Amino acid sequence: MEKLIAPSILAADFANLQRDIEMINESDADWFHIDIMDGVFVPNISFGMPVLEAINRHAGKVIDVHLMIVDPDRYIKTFANLGADVLTVHYEACTHLHRTLQAIKAEGMRAGVAINPHTNVSLLEDVINDIDLVCIMSVNPGFGGQSFIENTYKKTRQLKEIILDNNASTQIEIDGGVNSQNAKKLVDAGADVLVAGSFVFKSQDPKQTVKELKQIANS
Repeated sequence: MEKLIAPSILAADFANLQRDIEMINESDADWFHIDIMDGVFVPNISFGMPVLEAINRHAGKVIDVHLMIVDPDRYIKTFANLGADVLTVHYEACTHLHRTLQAIKAEGMRAGVAINPHTNVSLLEDVINDIDLVCIMSVNPGFGGQSFIENTYKKTRQLKEIILDNNASTQIEIDGGVNSQNAKKLVDAGADVLVAGSFVFKSQDPKQTVKELKQIANS
């Protein structure tokens, strides 16, 4: 299967957001990765519903929404109405994860689960067949531009083994510190979707950077 690139809008220029969205539309990127932060679950506040609504008006590709918020169940229907195609909640924020996954799917979205660097992938085994996407955080959630955590390769391999053992169709997404140096190694470990923020948007030619990352991931 083709490996996907999902530029993280958190690293875009918010003063020129439409320009950056159109750049992603024209690039080889596959998804828009949208981080919603509440300042409670993570020590940062990104943007909320009005901004996502504005992004959706211009985005021509899959909208992958990553909720870094407490009690995400309150907003499942809201994010479905705002155009999310994939809705990812944090394992650490869900008291009844299976119920949350079912609620996401009931709204017509693909259901994702994100796990923090300290969370063991084995905790997802009992619900792996209910999860469409697992987002492995390769940095601590909350801020862009952090250094990649090397243990991510091991976690990715372990998760891939769980997926295969359970004959699941779950995709593996890596979020944080992804660049041209580690992309191939992550794919070899089992990753399907690579989220890249600062590496794309802070480069001199973001569109070319996306193209090169896509080529590396699929080489």
